[in-house]
Amino acid sequence: MFSKAELRGIVNSMGLVFGDIGTSPIYTLTVIFLLTRPTEAHVIGVLSLIIWTLIILVTMEYAWLAMSLGKKGEGGTIVLKEILLPLLKSGRSVSFITLLAYVGTSFLIGDGVITPAISILSAVEGIRIISGFETTGQGTLMLIASLIAIVLFSVQKRGSEKIAWAFGPIMVVWFLTLAVSGIFSIIYTPGVLKAINPYYAIDFLSNNGIVGFFVLSEVTLCCTGGEALYADMGHLGREPILKAWRLVFFALVFNYLGQGAFVIRNPEARNVLFEMINHQVHIVYIPFLILSIVATIIASQAMISGVFSIVYQGITTRIMPMLKIDYTSGEMKSQIYISTVNWMLLISVLYMIFIFKESSRLAAAYGLAVTGTMTITGLLMTSIFYHRKQIPKAIISLFITFVDVVFLLSNTYKIPHGGYWSVIIAAFVFSLIVIYTAGQERLYELMKLMKTENFLEKYNHVYATQNKISGTALFFARDVTRIPQYISHVMFKNNIIYENNIFISIIKSDSPFGVESSFKKELAKGLRLFEIKMGYMEIIDVEQILKDNGITEKTIFYGIEDIFTNNLIWKIFSVIKKLSPSFVQFYRLPPEELHGVMTRFEM
Repeated sequence: MFSKAELRGIVNSMGLVFGDIGTSPIYTLTVIFLLTRPTEAHVIGVLSLIIWTLIILVTMEYAWLAMSLGKKGEGGTIVLKEILLPLLKSGRSVSFITLLAYVGTSFLIGDGVITPAISILSAVEGIRIISGFETTGQGTLMLIASLIAIVLFSVQKRGSEKIAWAFGPIMVVWFLTLAVSGIFSIIYTPGVLKAINPYYAIDFLSNNGIVGFFVLSEVTLCCTGGEALYADMGHLGREPILKAWRLVFFALVFNYLGQGAFVIRNPEARNVLFEMINHQVHIVYIPFLILSIVATIIASQAMISGVFSIVYQGITTRIMPMLKIDYTSGEMKSQIYISTVNWMLLISVLYMIFIFKESSRLAAAYGLAVTGTMTITGLLMTSIFYHRKQIPKAIISLFITFVDVVFLLSNTYKIPHGGYWSVIIAAFVFSLIVIYTAGQERLYELMKLMKTENFLEKYNHVYATQNKISGTALFFARDVTRIPQYISHVMFKNNIIYENNIFISIIKSDSPFGVESSFKKELAKGLRLFEIKMGYMEIIDVEQILKDNGITEKTIFYGIEDIFTNNLIWKIFSVIKKLSPSFVQFYRLPPEELHGVMTRFEM
């Protein structure tokens, strides 16, 4: 049915993309039936809601529409913004879409904190099903979940490449187990198959009023990590993910139907998936529990890598401050480690475990961020399809966005029950983005940039009259039509002129990937321009690029901004600038050749 290469791509996708959504059956039905009575009518209605949520919000929104946008490698809210902005004419529209993308990015990170906590804790709670461990205290389970989280985050620096090869096969076993256990349960209660009919979902909502509406907020749990289909497209390509989703979708549907059938037969069930497996094949329960814990670790690993990718995209598109980045793989350039993000995530995850204590209470906090992200994705997609004159897709996308909004509104019920935490985390990230981008814009306005023609006039005079230092000096300048102040200070105030002077300009392109580098032109005698054009998702080695182009520098000059201010917002911006690595540290240029030139700005 599949070639060897296709099979490898599908297996890898199962390990790297579908961990979150694949482990959602552990807690989804368990949490839903804390809100509503497990009668047969309710079970069929809830199952119908789950199936059609997977179809509309995951299959249609992400697998079909979102993944039809862009080229290979594109994925995520920032990418949608990059596709949409060139299509817009109004400056006001550009500002609104940019702000919307910032909110979407913030929500994704807010969601990323709760996901590992709920996944790991819900799997660990399965220990109570083991004979003799029924009375295990919640404190003990929290400690075990915390230790797993600490170990998981501690090994991130080593990179996941060495163990990633095992992720796919383990998740294949997991999905097979879900499908087989579900089918086995359906055989005894085949009536659950009618849940495939959307009538039962609509009937449940219409008959249960406000309770039915709030149940939607827990149904959201079935599509945790659905956005990963699109966000991870750059790592694996569109086709393997789509082919894997077809298999994952059926495994999930069979398992949810099987769990529903088990609840109809055992309405007193509290931890549905674990009790179903224990009831079916008691002898394999402990291996299944171990498998479920490993699956949640893999799901958490995918989330951590995803947050690293989101932050990296934010850094390269200049909406987030530069952070120290380590490259954990010699072969896969997408394998990165950001220590600041890693430890902040760990602290947040541990805090969530100890604040909420139980997975069911964590579920009461989860959903606001993910539905917020889905709504923003829907709005951006609808706008892209409309501007591209793809009206049928725009109409379908608008309908899906309406469904997203309904889910988002139902999740507002969770705000007082802990949902405010994902809002607080998202608000913190959003504030950081807004302060940083506004600060950078204000700083750029204050810089006394010199026009190229004025600069060259002074340069030619100094180059002709001053003694020159042997060797090559590099100067980093984003835009050579306006020369940064620090270069003028070095050359004209301090009279430091090298025999060879090269301006290095790093330009972000509209495409996600691709790196081009070359000398553009000789600006004057002894002064050349070298340009590196990179995709906004590229991870580049500047030093290697320079070596490959025969540039052997003696000195590298770069600008440092010293900010003086009494304004609280700009003080926060100043702290962010001081704490984040400089441009040259971010690109890991040789420290022994670096010379920082400080300029003071009053904001």
